[in-house]
Amino acid sequence: MNRTARLYALVEELRAVAPRPLTVAALAAHLEVSTRTVQRDLQALMETGVPVRTTPGRGGGWSIDPAMTLPPIHFTAEEASALAVALAATDAFAPYAGAARTAAQKIAASMTGPASAAAQQLATRIVALPAPSDAAVRTAVEQALTTHTVLRLSYTDAAGRESERLVEPAGLLTADGRWYLIAWCHTRQAGRGFRLDRITAATPTTEQARPHDLTELLRGSAAADAVQPTTLAPLTPPS
Repeated sequence: MNRTARLYALVEELRAVAPRPLTVAALAAHLEVSTRTVQRDLQALMETGVPVRTTPGRGGGWSIDPAMTLPPIHFTAEEASALAVALAATDAFAPYAGAARTAAQKIAASMTGPASAAAQQLATRIVALPAPSDAAVRTAVEQALTTHTVLRLSYTDAAGRESERLVEPAGLLTADGRWYLIAWCHTRQAGRGFRLDRITAATPTTEQARPHDLTELLRGSAAADAVQPTTLAPLTPPS
């Protein structure tokens, strides 16, 4: 059993008896591996965000919250390959790139059979040129979008001009491999797009941002015809 399959099996063993805990010894015996291997795998699951936890003392052990875990996902080989390509397109500077990596690990652990083999085989044949990345900027943008707060930016435009902006984030635009923060700019008193790799600094504030319609902010711009990717339709609540 390879490590990916073993991590999946650990999660499913804990799910099967949740919320009752299982000892490391019991898990090791079932998977026919050493207790040291199980301990290392459980620690890896914790570090990737899987909701496993340990309870010390007599009657304790490892347990999992079944409501927060994934059952087996039955992808076709083509669907699994498409997932590998989509994840590869999420470079280090894309919004929520860190969360995408941990989500990928959870999904990979839930895939079995031909789908898992197809995704793994294709993943070995995809390479990418690293893009400039500023983790602090990315984190600030993510936080402002999540908490609906005003963001203070230091920005360099295409002509090399530097400026300081207070913006109210409205959403994200992706085009030609670039990511843009679409926001209401206090300086311009209008909607503006800020290319993420041109934001040299981003500082969260405590000021609440007003709600803005993304389509309205893009009206009259080069991105006025932007539409929601069809792949996101299943995630969009019905209007």
